[in-house]
Amino acid sequence: MRTKLLKACCFVLATAAPGAASPAQADDTYPSRPIRMIIGGAAGGSSDVFARAISEHMSTTLGQPIVIEYKPGAGTNIGTEYVARAKPDGYTILLNGLPMVANLHLFADLSFNPATDLVPISGVSKMTNVVTVNASVPVKTLAELIAAAKKAPDRFVYGSPGEGTSTHIAGEMLSARTGARFTHTPYRGNAQAMTDLLGGTLQMGFVNTPVAAPFLKEGRLRALAVTSKVRSPLLPDVPTVAEALDMADFDFNGWFGLFAPKGTPAAVVAKLEQATAQALADPKVNKIFVDGGAVVMEPGAATFARFLAEERRRIDPLLEKRGK
Repeated sequence: MRTKLLKACCFVLATAAPGAASPAQADDTYPSRPIRMIIGGAAGGSSDVFARAISEHMSTTLGQPIVIEYKPGAGTNIGTEYVARAKPDGYTILLNGLPMVANLHLFADLSFNPATDLVPISGVSKMTNVVTVNASVPVKTLAELIAAAKKAPDRFVYGSPGEGTSTHIAGEMLSARTGARFTHTPYRGNAQAMTDLLGGTLQMGFVNTPVAAPFLKEGRLRALAVTSKVRSPLLPDVPTVAEALDMADFDFNGWFGLFAPKGTPAAVVAKLEQATAQALADPKVNKIFVDGGAVVMEPGAATFARFLAEERRRIDPLLEKRGK
């Protein structure tokens, strides 16, 4: 009887062992097939440039291709929801930015929560905007623009690729801090907003620095200030908002980071986090970012989580009454 029991116990242990080891085994073999990186915007934008730069490096580190897919629309919500609903196995990840913080306020009927249905992998890049006016607008400095906007509320209209984008939030933040009122007009993309700014339909804009740079050089736009705490290497002669208005704590950037569906195993997130950190440390990747008007963010899931909490603390008050 004892021999039979021992044999039975050994059989149970032998058959149970593979199942018990499977989670660790899955982590050890990840990734074993291509990974999809979803972007909530269209091809050719800043998010596309940064996604391609890091994905090529991460592919080498992880030993599997990273395929970029575009799912634009609804202020990036289509792409974000797609990833939030994806299987949490690390094979579908998201590159997104400010809409992850802003869209809870801007869309009243979201069927998912970007703050809780996805987990941070790592910050990727920060990019400043430059406050510009059409060359025909008779203001030369940011202080003059603020004074003119206070005298004539709603005169100064700016466009953006959509609500919740960095160009939109930059305008909201400058308005809130100065008391000047700017009128925001959302567009379906950046191209038409830029066309209207260059044509004079829009008087002013909060424009990504690499997008604005060639038009500033041509004299079609006038730069008044950049929204980051430090000057942009692309526009070293343009003051910061902090300098132009003697407002030392003003610091606002667009940014992009990587996210995974809630429930993705910690070991899988860690592998993606490490691969991202290695990509951001590569001088070639760094140069692509600088040429694109951006700087790399400090990598890491915990660091990125703290950054997101701080962004919500700053941005929530600007938008909390929207979408209600």
